[in-house]
Amino acid sequence: MGETLGSQTVSTKCERIAKLAKQAPTMVLKTLAHHIDVEWLQEAHRRTRKDGATGVDGQTAEEYGARLEDNLRSLLERAKSGTYFAPPVRRVEIPKEGGKTRPLGIPTFEDKILQRAVAMVLEAIYEQEFLDCSYGFRPGRSAHGALTALRDATMAMGGGWIVEVDIQQYFDTIDHEQLRNVLGRRVGDGVLLRLIGKWLNAGVMKSGRLTYPDAGTPQGGVISPMLANIYLHDVLDRWFESEVQPRLRGRSVLVRFADDFVILCEHEQDARRVMEVLPKRFGKYGLALHPEKTRLVDFRRPGGAPPSDEDDDDRGAPTSFDLLGFTHHWARSRQGRSVVMLKTAKKRFGRSLHRIAQWCRKYRHTAVRQQWKMLVAKLRGHFNYYGVPLNCAALNTFRYSVSWLWYRALRRRSQKTRLTWERMRRLVLRYLPTACITHPYPNVRFRLST
Repeated sequence: MGETLGSQTVSTKCERIAKLAKQAPTMVLKTLAHHIDVEWLQEAHRRTRKDGATGVDGQTAEEYGARLEDNLRSLLERAKSGTYFAPPVRRVEIPKEGGKTRPLGIPTFEDKILQRAVAMVLEAIYEQEFLDCSYGFRPGRSAHGALTALRDATMAMGGGWIVEVDIQQYFDTIDHEQLRNVLGRRVGDGVLLRLIGKWLNAGVMKSGRLTYPDAGTPQGGVISPMLANIYLHDVLDRWFESEVQPRLRGRSVLVRFADDFVILCEHEQDARRVMEVLPKRFGKYGLALHPEKTRLVDFRRPGGAPPSDEDDDDRGAPTSFDLLGFTHHWARSRQGRSVVMLKTAKKRFGRSLHRIAQWCRKYRHTAVRQQWKMLVAKLRGHFNYYGVPLNCAALNTFRYSVSWLWYRALRRRSQKTRLTWERMRRLVLRYLPTACITHPYPNVRFRLST
């Protein structure tokens, strides 16, 4: 009961902050830290994952929660008085395709709570400013919302020219001084700005060595997605809406999820103008675009209206592009119309299978029932994300491939094992989940519910 009342109190405070931010869109808000009290920290603790990896201090969520109220009161006092010390984040490397790795920063559990508390204040302010084109790490929005918005815009426009953009090491290259300037236009509270500054300057611990990067926000930090969104809101979203779109001849749409975004233009000339100015705009804020992964894609509808005089007359076959793990391409529907379809991107498909193959090899001597439970969870997780309309072929292929990998692993448990593929196939059909569409198009969802 007390937790519910505390959540309601925090929700009321968030509404007050949001109302003030909406009523005064140009005002610098200087009194915000007083909203953060023990109840606010308790709500931040409730929203913080308890099963995450530990930071440099090795303290788990269970250990911190043993004396939760005392710890939160101490944390609040140190944060308000300015004596809080932001501990360095523990860096680990996450494998990527091509043998590359992605750095991931893991803060201490206490640091995660305080970062969550500050992020809750920033969210209440900036949700009043963020534009509809932004979908990443926002309440009530998701990657599938971004995919649906892009598909709907492309279908309504009859296709166009896609500016596919890749920001080089975005989270590691955010300029601290520029970020402070962006924040300072709305947030003037000294306590919050001081805490954010400490997190930006906190060291990184890797293999026992402590370093202090002069740019970037560590991926994995609770506050990092919020700061990254605020930065790109100023660098890209507002600039595109207020300065770029009014100067374009035809229609255009920006769809962004965190640092992944594409721009759809009705005319090739507009798309090329955007391509030309983007590097200059990002360079002004200390960011760089990948020269090979940033490209222009002819994504006009096959067999559509002829191009205008300013467009390229050689239409050729429309190409495809990748966004958020899906390949977007034109295809024929059952009614014979050209529609935009999504299928699992080849790199994501291969990476997912590679991880499951490694898992099967590592745990092949575990009890079969435990293996089955884990594989069911992995398959359901895959279907929950990639289960979009007309992607059933890729989902079924993934399920079959997982079954084969599991079969090979079980065969290697012992030379005496005589598990045949026919028997394995019967077990798979009975016990592994089947592919399903978990994200139907809105019009399909409406028809099914009536």
